[in-house]
This record gives sequence, structure tokens and C-alpha cells, in this order.
Amino acid sequence: MKKTILAVDDSRTMREMIRAALESADFEVALAEDGEDGLSALERTEPDGIVTDINMPRLDGFGFIEKVREQEAYRTTPILVLSTESGPELKQRAREGGATGWIVKPFDRDKLVSVLDRLIG
Repeated sequence: MKKTILAVDDSRTMREMIRAALESADFEVALAEDGEDGLSALERTEPDGIVTDINMPRLDGFGFIEKVREQEAYRTTPILVLSTESGPELKQRAREGGATGWIVKPFDRDKLVSVLDRLIG
């Protein structure tokens, strides 16, 4: 059975790049354009893993991660941050909020797939 990934990013180009990379590795992919949209997407899909950007309008990645972790059904769902940011304080903040891992953009398709495979199992 295919694993489903929810990809949350405010860049349409980045969402499509993530979709292409993951679908080519046999993942189902649901897309959301920011944290608020991501929370709505959780209601209509049950992802096995989540990939999120940090810098987004309405609800940024930190807020999104915290809101996801507040939901019992998603307390242990792997959340991978995919961001142009790479500062250690931001990574620490994401970890404290509940992120499982962090990859810096631009991403390598094989690395993204490999990390998600490991996280989801």
C-alpha cells in the first residue's frame, strides 16, 4: 500500500517539485499552500508523513508543527522540515515543536525519499 505524504509549502513550484519527486518514488502526495491549508488538509487525508516549509503566510511552519502535534492522531507522525533556512536555533525550535527532521532547500530527490522511507518505515 502506498504511503501518503502531506507537503506544505507556499511556493507552487516547490510543491510541484516535491510532488514529482515523491510520486516518482511511489508515494501518494497531498498538497497544501500554507499552515492553515495544511491543517485543513489533515481533515481530508491521513498522511503517513508530513513535509513542511517554515516561512509561509497565515500560519508558518513552526505554528503548523505545533498545531499538528496537538492532535492525538498526529502526535507521532513524522514531520520533516524542508526550508531554505538552516540556522541551528531554528532547527532547535522546530525540534522542540515536534519536527522529526530537517532538510535544506534546494533538496536532493534521493535524499528526501531516503529520509522519508526511514522515518515512515
